[in-house]
Amino acid sequence: MRIRNLALLASVATLLSACTTVEPVISDNGPRSAPCVAGGPDSVAQQFYDLRISQPSQGIPDTALLAKYRPYLSDHLYQTLQQAASQASQPAAWRQGDLFSSLAQGPASASVDSASTIPDRDARNIPLRVTLARGDKQWRDEILMIREGQCWVVQDVRYMAPDSHLNGGSLSQLLEQKK
Repeated sequence: MRIRNLALLASVATLLSACTTVEPVISDNGPRSAPCVAGGPDSVAQQFYDLRISQPSQGIPDTALLAKYRPYLSDHLYQTLQQAASQASQPAAWRQGDLFSSLAQGPASASVDSASTIPDRDARNIPLRVTLARGDKQWRDEILMIREGQCWVVQDVRYMAPDSHLNGGSLSQLLEQKK
């Protein structure tokens, strides 16, 4: 009796699933007003860190360097960094140390975890862990990638090292505090 009920239930479920079609919704966080970097969230994040390592900066990047970072950054993060850079009296913490990682000197190497372990292919934002290292120090931060238009871009960096040089949980929180 029990097996018959299970078989009937399985048949009904199969029949109902054949009657409905589910189209994946490809959604994003709005249009993109800047050029893109090709690739998925993990690939774009790795390319961003590779650029950061080859062209590091202390504090808020200057206008020229910020322009190089532009294709990797969300519209919101880019505009917030531009506003912060244009402020005449930046606090000392902004002029010292790497804003994009927990360690003040910034990383000498970075390895972004694969996004292939994230099951939702229709996601609009994906947090990725990043293993960063400089000399004998190694730590992990988290980078939030969002979808703008057809692009994956950096929306935020979460400082996860226990001895982070910045007093803020993330880059966006730090930028908000300094307004």
